[in-house]
Formats: sequence, C-alpha cells, structure tokens
Amino acid sequence: MHYALAPRTFLFSHYFYTGLRIATGIVGLTFITYAIADLPTAIAVAMGALCTSLMDMPSPLRHKFNEMMAGVLLCSVVALLVSLSSQVEWLLFTVIVLVSFLSSMMVVYGRKAMPLQFAALFVMMLSSEAPSTPLQALRHGALFFAGGAAYMAYAMAVVWILQRRLKQQVLAEALYELAVYTNMKAACYDVTKSLPQQMEKLVREQSVLAERQQASRDLILRGKPAPDEAILVQVHYAMFDLYELVLSTHTDYAILRQHFASGPILPLLGDLIGKAARDIEAVAYAMTRNEPSRATTDYRDELRALDAVLQDLPSGEGEDFDAQAALRATVNKIRDVIDMIARLHAASQARASSERALPLVPHTDMTPFLTQQRYNIGILLANLRWGSPVFRFALRVAMAISVGLVSSRWLPWSSHGYWTALTIAVILKPSFSLTKQRRADRLIGTLIGCMITAVILHFVHTPAILIGFLFVATAAAPAFLSIKYRYTAVAASVQALLLIGLTVPHGGSGISERLLDTLLGTVIATFFSYVLPSWEYQNLPRLVDAVLDANRKYLDAAADLLLKRTADDAHYRVSRKRFMDSLATLSAALGRMLDEPADKQRAPDELNRFTVQNYLLVAHMAALRLLLQRYAEKLPSAEVEAALERMFAKVSASLGAAPVAAPASPEGRTTWIAEWPGWAPLQRRLRLLQQDAAQVALSKAAIGDVLARN
Repeated sequence: MHYALAPRTFLFSHYFYTGLRIATGIVGLTFITYAIADLPTAIAVAMGALCTSLMDMPSPLRHKFNEMMAGVLLCSVVALLVSLSSQVEWLLFTVIVLVSFLSSMMVVYGRKAMPLQFAALFVMMLSSEAPSTPLQALRHGALFFAGGAAYMAYAMAVVWILQRRLKQQVLAEALYELAVYTNMKAACYDVTKSLPQQMEKLVREQSVLAERQQASRDLILRGKPAPDEAILVQVHYAMFDLYELVLSTHTDYAILRQHFASGPILPLLGDLIGKAARDIEAVAYAMTRNEPSRATTDYRDELRALDAVLQDLPSGEGEDFDAQAALRATVNKIRDVIDMIARLHAASQARASSERALPLVPHTDMTPFLTQQRYNIGILLANLRWGSPVFRFALRVAMAISVGLVSSRWLPWSSHGYWTALTIAVILKPSFSLTKQRRADRLIGTLIGCMITAVILHFVHTPAILIGFLFVATAAAPAFLSIKYRYTAVAASVQALLLIGLTVPHGGSGISERLLDTLLGTVIATFFSYVLPSWEYQNLPRLVDAVLDANRKYLDAAADLLLKRTADDAHYRVSRKRFMDSLATLSAALGRMLDEPADKQRAPDELNRFTVQNYLLVAHMAALRLLLQRYAEKLPSAEVEAALERMFAKVSASLGAAPVAAPASPEGRTTWIAEWPGWAPLQRRLRLLQQDAAQVALSKAAIGDVLARN
C-alpha cells in the first residue's frame, strides 16, 4: 500500500497539501468572482482555474512556471477557438478533431505533458456545450484566461512560500519508498518464499524507487540551496549512500539460502533488515511532520545473536568457505546499513540547533542528475509518421472522441454529451495497460461517486453544506490522482454531480445520466484501445539494447573509478543512474506487456531473467566498491588492479561480443593471500561478477531467439 493512503501519513504528505491548495484556489476564486460579478462569469473563471490546476504538480519553481504558463496559454486558445466555432456544426466538429489530435501528440514530451493533454481536451469539451456568438466567445476566452492566470499566480505564490516544506515531503516520500524496498529485501531471507519471485518484485520496486529518488533530486539539488535547506541536502545524500549499501546486500541470497536454510541465521538476517526498514520509515515519518527523528529501534539482540553464531561456525573449505565469507560480508553490510540510518537520524536532529547543522556538500555540477525540460518542436514533428506510437495514439483519441460526440447526439440527454467524451479522454491512454487500469477505475469510481452524491442530495439541502462537500471533493480529486486513481474518479464524479445539484436543483436525473454516459464512453474507449495499437513487444529490442549499452557505460565508469583513473565518483554515479533508469524503463514496459492480451506477450520469462541479472551486476559492483573500502588497509594495489582489469575485460567481452554457450566457469579454488584479508572475498566477488555478466549475455540471446520466432 502506498504510504500516503494511510490516514497517519496522508495528512502530512504533499498529496494532501496539493489537493488542499487546489481546492482553496478554485473555490476561492469562484466565490470572489461571484461576489463581484454574476454566476456565468464565476463559472467561466472557475473553468480557467480548474484547467490550470491540472498542471499544478510538485516541480521546481522554474519548471512549474513553464508548465502552468503553457497550460494557461494553450487552454485559453482552445477555449477561444472552440467557442468561436460553436455556432457552425461542421466547423466545431473539425476543431474538436484537430484539438484532440494535436493535444494528444503532446504526450511525446513525456509524462508531465499528459496533464496538459487532458486539460486541453477538458476545456474543449466544456467550451463546446453551448453555442456562442463571436462577442460571447471573446468574453468567455478572456474570462477563462483571467481565471487561469489568477490561479497560476496564487499557486506559484503558495508554492514559493511553502517551498522548503514541499522539498521535505518529496524527500520523505523517497525515504518511504526506500523503506518499502528494504523491507522487500527482508523477505529474501525467508526460505518459504520463492527467491526468483522476490527478485522480480525487487526489480519492479526499484523502478518506483528510482522515480521517487529522481523527484527528490529535481527539487533538492536544483539551484543553490538556502541555508535552512542544508539538512535536506545532507539527508538526500545520506539516503543515496544508504541505498547503495542496501543494494549491495542483493548479491548473496542464493548461497546463504543454500547453506543456512535451517537454523537461526536467516531469520536473524531477515529480522535485522525488517527493523532497518521500519527505522528508515521512522525517519521519513518524522520528516513529513517537520520534526527531528529519534532512533528508537534496538538491533543489539539480533547482532549479539549473529556474532555468537559466527563465532561457533566451524572453519570451512570450498563452498562452505565461500558461504561463510558471504555470511560475514552480509553481516558487515547490515552493520553499515544500521550506521547509515543513524546518520539519517543525526541529520534530522541537526536542524534543532545551528551549532549542529551540517555543512552543504561542496558544489558539483548536478545537471546530469536532474530532469531537463525539452519541448523542441522538432521532437513533435519527427513523430508525425505512421510508425510512431504517439502518432497512432493521437489518431485513436481523435477518432474515439469523434465517435463519442456523434453517439451522444442520439441520446435523450445529448446536451451533456461532453461527459461521454471526457470519459474517453480519461480512459484512453498511450499504453493498453494504463487504458485497462483506467477503465476499471473510472467505471467503479463513477458508480460509487453517483451513489455518494445521491445520498448527499437526498439528505442535504442547505447550499452551504453542499458547498462544503464540493470543497472536499475538489480537494480529493487531485490528491489521489497519482496514488489511487479510483478515489479520484469517485471524487470527480461527486464534484461534477454536486455542481449540477447546486446549479440545477431539480436535475434529479443527472446522476443516472452521468452513469450511462460513463458506460457509453467506456465501451467506446475499450473498442478504440484495439485500433491502431502499439504493443509493448514492438519496443523490446530497442529497450534491451539500451539496457546493455547503459550497462557497458556503467562498467566503464566503474573501471575508471576502481582502477583510480579518476578520483571523482560523479561520472560513476551518473552512469549508474542512467543504467538504473534504463532498467526501470524496461521493467515498466514488461509490466505493461503482461497486462496486454496473451497473444501480444513475448518472452516474459526471458525478460525477467535479463532484468534480474542486470540488476545483480549493479549490486555486485556496489558490493565490490564497499569491499575495497572496507579492506583498504594494506591493500596490495598492483595485484588488486590486475585482478580488476582481468575481470572488467572479461565482463566487457561477455556484454559486447556474442554470448558463450555456458556461464563463465570459476578460475579455480578461491585464492588466499594471508597478508591481506580482503583477497578471498575479492576473488569471490570478481568470479560472481563474471558469471552474472555471462548470464546477461545468455538472457539477451534467449530474448532475441523468442522475438525472432514471433
């Protein structure tokens, strides 16, 4: 369950703050306008504010300004064009088709353009309802622009004032997701659970975690932090160091399960990791409440028990020796994780007094780590071709909305045909998977929303109380948009139907009509989800190649760092981020493919193995880096560098050349150099790295074979 869905955390999350900010802005502007003008004027201003609020998302201030300004300008132009053409039926229909197509093409700019696409479709539908004279159209467009601009000014002012609070909340969300990820790792020590299934869950969770971490980077690392934000920067960096430590524990589950399946060792390891997850969650919870976190988790009993077990282990040879080395390495990593969590607690407490405040990290160019806004017209023009998935999606939307509007004219309540078109716009998304999810959420949400509204309108007749319910619905709709869309569908239905109840007191049939409109829109959207489809398997070769390319670049950066060709780890971190981003993209595509019809799915098992093996390479590299840091004293540089160079050469060959027929075999029994205790674990780690790199190549070949046969 998402952390913000729990009442304990929802009221302190940025989702609640966003919903409250949007509802206050829309309802406040509407009442102010109604107080100085009339109801039609207030409705036009409210439409502008409502459409602009769709772009009111957590973003850096400059990005937010650009996004909201684009929403104000684009939606105002759409409102004006649709209103001007509303008296000529064929012209109105042509404008609607063009706006539907062009607005849907904007999704080529990524996820943040999707609210803008929906905002354009939303204002198009609302503006097409009532025919307008040219003078009325100009007035409507001006009022719409005024409402949008006023809401934008209000939202920018509120976000500027609460900027530090927003950064806290987004950082806390990343910490919550890291806690979820860590807790999933605890389950890997439970022998009753399938290890391959747990690994697949971890890879999927890694995609979500990467998204939350990127949101934290974009807000906290962009620009020069204010003095009171030094703690946030330090916690952010500590979070990523902690993430690398947690990631490094990913490498030895199989050998630990094989050799220590019975006895207390695995349960103790699982308990420690589970406690660490709850400890991270405590830091996140304190941050959402703007309070310092206190370490209340006690790990001493489990650590003492593990130390006793380690002392009693008989000396082993061969595989037993490797298993014991893996166990000791895992315990050391968990101790490092616990120490890093203590750093998180200390950082949150440092804000209590300036003497304990932590210094800012020395300035580094953060541009490669941050999301960049690129709205080049060339990107859009390059996708105006039949083979582009975005182009085909735009055609689907234009055709579906056209059919929805024409179909609604045959209904007895055709004056509200916009609801059918809006249902289509809500459901029909670029991917079949998201369309399928939205379809169920929209149907169930509308049904529940209709029932709630019917109860409210039956028992409540006081306008002030109805407006209170309207405010709650207006706040809830955006608050749950990205965490539980079904709740948003419920709130949006209540919001629209309460507006009808307030403006048309005797429109009792509105509830049943909206339900039927939703059903019609759902049927049309479902049909068109199969028209000009773009199935996920068609992009798989490109995504797999992108992962391998990013993997090779990451290994090159790791080689530069570990072989001391560079002293700065910035390039290593950037390469790791890009590699993990490519893995997240492939994992997300795999998840979407599994929601598609069975005959459109290709190589799901092979893709799972490929993503897991690539993920293991990252974990091995993190473990290798930590190993060299732990055993830095008396490190035999020449021998270690020679071993690393041999490993990197073999791994690069595995990933760059044709795959071998079997995994790379071990180079013999683990070598031991008495003068340096890190030699045995280093040899083992290098051997595992080579084996997993060979497995990556084999998985890539298997994917190619399956796709070639289909």
